[in-house]
Amino acid sequence: AETRVSCHPNAGLPNAFGEYDDTPEAMAAHIGEWARSGWLNIVGGCCGTTPEHIRAMADAVRGVAARPVPARARALRLSGLEPLNVGDQSLFVNIGERTNVTGSRAFARLVLAGDYAGALSVARQQVENGAQMIDVNMDEAMLDSEKAMATFLRLAAAEPDIARVPFVIDSSKWSVIEAGLKCVQGKPIVNSISMKEGEAEFLRQARLCRKYGAAVVVMAFDEKGQADSLGRRIEVCRRAYELLTQRVGFPPEDIVFDPNIFAVATGLEEHARYGIDYIEAVRWLRANLPHAKVSGGVSNFSFSFRGNDAVREAMHTAFLYHAIRAGMSMGIVNAGQLGVYEQLEPQLRERVEDVIFNRRPDATERLIEVASTVRAGAKESAKDEAWRAATVEERLVHALVNGIAAHIVADTEEARLKHSRPIEVIEGPLMDGMNVVGDLFAAGKMFLPQVVKSARVMKQAVSHLVPYIEAERAKSGEAPRSKGRIVIATVKGDVHDIGKNIVAVVLQCNNYEVVNLGVMVPAQTIIETARRENADAVGLSGLITPSLEEMAHVAREMERVGLGLPLLIGGATTSRTHTAVKIAPSYSGPVVYVPDASRSVPVVQSLLSADSRDAFVAQVRADYEKLRAAHRDKKGPGPLHSLQEARRRGLKTDWGAYRPPAPRKPGITVLKRYPLAELVDYIDWTPFFQAWELSGPYPKILEDPVVGEAARMLFAEAQETLRHIVTANQVTANGVFGLFPAARVNGDDIEIYRDERRRDVLMTWHNLRQQNHKPTGRDNLCLADFVAPGESGVQDWIGAFAVSAGGIERRVAELEAKHDDYAAI
Repeated sequence: AETRVSCHPNAGLPNAFGEYDDTPEAMAAHIGEWARSGWLNIVGGCCGTTPEHIRAMADAVRGVAARPVPARARALRLSGLEPLNVGDQSLFVNIGERTNVTGSRAFARLVLAGDYAGALSVARQQVENGAQMIDVNMDEAMLDSEKAMATFLRLAAAEPDIARVPFVIDSSKWSVIEAGLKCVQGKPIVNSISMKEGEAEFLRQARLCRKYGAAVVVMAFDEKGQADSLGRRIEVCRRAYELLTQRVGFPPEDIVFDPNIFAVATGLEEHARYGIDYIEAVRWLRANLPHAKVSGGVSNFSFSFRGNDAVREAMHTAFLYHAIRAGMSMGIVNAGQLGVYEQLEPQLRERVEDVIFNRRPDATERLIEVASTVRAGAKESAKDEAWRAATVEERLVHALVNGIAAHIVADTEEARLKHSRPIEVIEGPLMDGMNVVGDLFAAGKMFLPQVVKSARVMKQAVSHLVPYIEAERAKSGEAPRSKGRIVIATVKGDVHDIGKNIVAVVLQCNNYEVVNLGVMVPAQTIIETARRENADAVGLSGLITPSLEEMAHVAREMERVGLGLPLLIGGATTSRTHTAVKIAPSYSGPVVYVPDASRSVPVVQSLLSADSRDAFVAQVRADYEKLRAAHRDKKGPGPLHSLQEARRRGLKTDWGAYRPPAPRKPGITVLKRYPLAELVDYIDWTPFFQAWELSGPYPKILEDPVVGEAARMLFAEAQETLRHIVTANQVTANGVFGLFPAARVNGDDIEIYRDERRRDVLMTWHNLRQQNHKPTGRDNLCLADFVAPGESGVQDWIGAFAVSAGGIERRVAELEAKHDDYAAI
């Protein structure tokens, strides 16, 4: 032990009468032996001991040397509920980065919505996936960042599976960092402080970090800017180290330098030494600044090759191999995009290391040359066809689990001929395969795009068997069998259906019959279809906010006509709380919120099972009643300023010192049949991955240690589909935008004028102003604050636009006719 040892034992165990029987002499004999063995520093007595016991123990240890306390090794010692010690010989430490509103849209959305339970689940997932620390950042313009940081950290402290690891409190605002330091338990790291605002502020923040007991990340950044050369990195970090250790008394082992990892192979000569300079800086820091540690964000290094995962993996692997050997201690690294250094393809490794070490002037060109021949997954050998030698049942299971459609019809036919009835093929090997898929999906070992691929293979197999099954039923008079019939629809006013179609495929794969009504479906059509089809349940979907009220309307209509079927609610804007508060009270039948496609099957099974339905519905209703009670008890927004006072506290702009730019072409511009190729680079891929239930911002999701492999495969297939759409002009893109003269009037309104004479008012846009009480220095904003007032004489402008795209329906219909739901979606 690295501490002193105190021993104060009982006088034995209590007897039947609660008395202690050990004598002073017996206790003293034990204590004396332990002391002479060099085990003790402090001796005393506890239950049952008397002054005689203490006197005897004191006599026994008199003259015996106290236990020498071993010298404590210098190490970065952090803690949550559990310690994390990072010494000079420690292995590389991974820092989780997903609890960061600037780096994870999913996490930001949860925090902005006040869904801290969901935000905590993100943190929990990081810890479960092996993060040894988690970085928490709440720097979002629409957040009260100080409050959000404190709230999240306090809630996380109550979750032992999260709080067991140390927190990295990350913000560009010192006030947010300090808010976190005031409520975090254990010993965290502050990320970060630097000298960019001068030496005095750097020392002030460092002293406060020391006061709060935190370690610090120090950015290689001073009054001159970021350090981007070896010399500048050494200069800035040495100065910071001396200030911290000599002026603040900061323990050197509590200092972690981030000497800036920048992108290499950009084509710019001044970037050529970024790799070698970082590695040499790490080596110098570890040799010359004793006990300090070094960190960095590794994914920055390969940013020039985003989209080529094989090259990025090789770059990260080789760079980290050398950086760790130079002394890099920790960093934000995607473990899922790291290979084994010795197993890198020799030519690729050589070209990557030429770039890292700047070994030749044409290093970038040579890496680009080899990169053009490398594809994600190129390290894999040719497709293994050994599974084709297995039994037909095993081949069917393999094809379903791996989404391989190449042989599915032939194998299904072979299985049909082998079995006495075609239905046995579905109920046997095909369902066996889908059960494996379901188990892998539930365990998080398979992701939604892979599940839908499996569903595509399943549908193709079933479609081959259907004519034989129907012929058999026609001969025997047997009725079709399914687990139940579900009517699903995107509600009136909403045209989004990707999520709904995925749910339909997943249900169909589990032997439910699905009647998919499409988009923009009125309540009357939903109810009439449910009655006509003798449905067992109804599912409603929607993506936009107005869909929430339309869902409540559908529920009221179902109640009015006495439909009574279970009602499933899903879609991006829906939530458990909204379902409980706004929809369930309108309908006497079961109402269940289904958060994603993976939950749809167990929910439907529970609702349609005679054995489990009553208990399941009772539990859901009890849970929803608790949510309604919590909603009723929820505090309001707090005291509000009067409108006049809020306007007085609005944003103050010196319009005399600012002249808004004028558009080159005022008025309306129409864009017809816009070239699709010019739009591709502007696609935001993050919502695409979210639709497939792969959460994370693009392009970081491609490197995610959990879903990265599935995301890369999905992205590659999406790129191929997109190329086909562009080449064949399968979509027509139209747009219109207008730039109009505008002025602020009446404090909170914006007048929009027909032309630059500013006499003919096209419309007056009425805006709301924030009226809540805010900290000193924070304005009560209104959108009109950002437009010049009419009386100022300043000429200001406002813009509006609308876009549309269509024409893909024919291609979708063709794919659906081929039972290729995956490609259609």
